[in-house]
Order: sequence, then structure tokens, then C-alpha cells
Amino acid sequence: MPLTLVVLAAGLGSRFGRLKQLEPVGPAGATLMDYSAFDARRAGFGRVVFVIRPEMTEPFDRLVGDRYRNRLDVAVVTQRLEDLPPLAVLPPDRVRPWGTAQAVLAAREQVSGPFAVLNADDFYGREALGSIARFLESPPQDTFAVVGYRLDQTASEAGGVNRAALEQTPDGSLTGIVEVRNLVRASEGRFRGEVHGEPRILPADTLVSMNLWGFTPAIFPRLADGFAAFLRRGPGPAVEYYLPEAVREMLDEGAVKVKVLPTSSRWCGMTYPADRPWVEATLLELVASGEYPATL
Repeated sequence: MPLTLVVLAAGLGSRFGRLKQLEPVGPAGATLMDYSAFDARRAGFGRVVFVIRPEMTEPFDRLVGDRYRNRLDVAVVTQRLEDLPPLAVLPPDRVRPWGTAQAVLAAREQVSGPFAVLNADDFYGREALGSIARFLESPPQDTFAVVGYRLDQTASEAGGVNRAALEQTPDGSLTGIVEVRNLVRASEGRFRGEVHGEPRILPADTLVSMNLWGFTPAIFPRLADGFAAFLRRGPGPAVEYYLPEAVREMLDEGAVKVKVLPTSSRWCGMTYPADRPWVEATLLELVASGEYPATL
């Protein structure tokens, strides 16, 4: 069964100011998700499912038609506010998407086997996609995977960032996920952030999740249960249900195991407009080294 890549492309890009998903940053105008699709294809993925917002359908259809459909089996699904569990009611003041956990749920009708999940507006690297592909070739039952990047390779010089720090056993089994907000460099080899408003110092080599996951369809009923419980808690109009939170709840319940896959791949992404030169320079360097062709 071909591996499937689920690309989460429904984000608002609030801090960036426009749709990062469609921003041309490669030497020949490639987007960051073009690089992810390129790496996924050479890692053995044969299908890609894009999750978008309804208002993005027209520009996305043009992009997909031009770049993907003659190279990959492609599906496009929409993440809708009204896609709720039975008896749940859409709050009248809700305008933000429900978060990345619901975005993955939106793709379930288009996924029939092992699949990876990543963000459309991040660059993950060839080795990282290859690592998740190898895991998905024969995933253990009720075991998922997350790729871990060094914190110091994911920081932005343009401002503080939020990162999901991965806690694990010596054999690489995930035991917890800690959301650390507003991380900035504190000193050589250290970063300063906060957890629930309390200061937290993290070493530079702390492994963090950049939302590159490996799942099987067994994740879907658990995500549906978690999303229903999230809605019952009555979240505010700007509160979202994120994928790391959903996985953390499953770990706490002992329902799943998650393998941490450390990567040497370089990560980059555009949280702020000031990140763009860094992203463009990183991609140019990778092209110059022969890791990618100038035109994908």
C-alpha cells in the first residue's frame, strides 16, 4: 500500500501576515510544501492529501494542477468549522480553525494506510522524510512516531517561538510533550522560555517536535474522541486543539506508544516576515550543495 503524506495547509499565518503555504521561497519559486512533496516522493510516498480552508480552494487547485497531479496521487480536503461530532454545536463567535488535530481528522476519508503528517509552511529535509518513511513501512501495532529536531536548529532570530519539547526514555520512547512558549536564546547552549507562565531553561540540544508525525489509521477514532472531549470543555473562540496535545492525552491514558526519531536534517520555517531571508538562504545553500535541484 503506498504511503500517504498529509499536508496541513489550513493555517491562517497570523504572525506572518499572509498565506505562507503559497509563498515562493525557493530559487525557482518553489514553496516550502513543494520541497516536502519532493522529499516525500523520493522517500517512497505515492499519495499526498492537502488539508486546506474552504476559501483557499481556487488558488490551491491551480497550484496542485500545475505541480503535483502528474507526479503524485493527489487529494484535497477542506477543514471546516462545522465538521463537529454529533450533538456538538458551532459557537456563533467561532471564526478560527479548530486546530491541527481536527485538520488531521478532516483527511481520514482519504487515508487507508500508514501516513505522515507535516505542516505546509515548514521545511523538514530529506533525511527526516526518509526516517519517517522507513518507520511507516512496518509500524508496530498501536505505535506512532514523531521526528525530533534539536532546539537550536529550529530557533528564529526574528522573535520568540513556541516549541513542543519531547521527553523520552533512553530507548527513544516518548513519555511526554511539554509546550514551551516564547523561546529565545538565553546564553551559549541555552534557551529561555515559559511553561504555563513559569520560566523554563532548555539546553540547545533538546529535541522538539516540528509536527512531523508518522501514524496509522488507528489514530482517527482516538483523535475523534479527543476532539469531542475538547469541545465539551467549552474552549474559548481562539483556543485550538493541537496535534501534540491530542497525542499527549493518548500517552497519558496509555493508549499508544510513540517512537522518537532524531534527525540530522535542517529545519527552517517562516513564523515572521523577517524569517524569509534566512529560509531563502538555507534553500540556496542546499541547492548549491547538490541536495536539491534548482528547479524541483
